[in-house]
Amino acid sequence: GISFKTQALYALIFMTRYIDLLFRWVSVYNFVMKLFFISSSCHILYIMTYRFRPTHDPSIDTFKIEYLLGPSFFLSLIFNYTFEPTDILWTFSIYLESVAIFPQLFMLQRTGEVETITTHYLAALGLYHALYLPNWIYRYFMEDVVDPIAVTAGLVQTGLYLDFFYVNFTKVLHGQKFELPA
Repeated sequence: GISFKTQALYALIFMTRYIDLLFRWVSVYNFVMKLFFISSSCHILYIMTYRFRPTHDPSIDTFKIEYLLGPSFFLSLIFNYTFEPTDILWTFSIYLESVAIFPQLFMLQRTGEVETITTHYLAALGLYHALYLPNWIYRYFMEDVVDPIAVTAGLVQTGLYLDFFYVNFTKVLHGQKFELPA
């Protein structure tokens, strides 16, 4: 299944990253997309809490997210661009996003087997994060911009997905049942 804790972390990530939505106007597209990310994440939590509550097993989704929240916040206080609340929250969201998949991976490790829909969800999430690489390359060559915080966190994040991608490719795409190695 899907980890409620990972989904809650993503809702927190989008709320802290897009806090500027309240006081900074960029464009209609920017506003709509930020609102979409926040509202869809909160809606997923709502659905998991009420509509699909019987399918959620808290005894399996046991990763302690404090181990992610604390270090992410601590790093955002030390390594940021400006020591302002919005920048610290943005940096916090970047660091937290790099490890937000841990509760999901921990839950999958506990169960051993993974439903096909869950593997597709994780593959899509991993692909979304892997697409950061072309964005960084584009921004480097076209805008002469390198964001060391985003690049470092993105590389950590992509590294966490590599094992999943390898197992997913060798098992699921070859018609075998997806099981995590012991």
